[in-house]
Amino acid sequence: MNDADVSKQIQQMVRFIHQEAEEKANEISVAAEEEFDIEKLQLFEAEKRKIRQEYERKEKQVEIRKKIEYSMQLNASCIKVLQAQDELVNSMKEAAAMELLLVSNNHQSYEKLLKGLIVQK
Repeated sequence: MNDADVSKQIQQMVRFIHQEAEEKANEISVAAEEEFDIEKLQLFEAEKRKIRQEYERKEKQVEIRKKIEYSMQLNASCIKVLQAQDELVNSMKEAAAMELLLVSNNHQSYEKLLKGLIVQK
């Protein structure tokens, strides 16, 4: 073999090594890109789950607040009804006391009332 053949063969080996190196670099690059895409997708899905959980938690808080507010309004209206009933009972009690006072001043009416109450018993 002469120098030209050896040089040619060396050049051919160098080209082969370069080609192999480029192919290996491309494989590594493709693998890295795939790993990056997978990792990115996993992170994206994890963040979506976190956001959904946070949204559900806040939605439950809003529902609880609405229930509490409704309960408070219901209690307030019940208290108003009870106060109105109490005021009515007190006014009826006062009116009855006034009537009784008027009746007790009139001896005949008072005697008639007492007889009616005794007979009713």
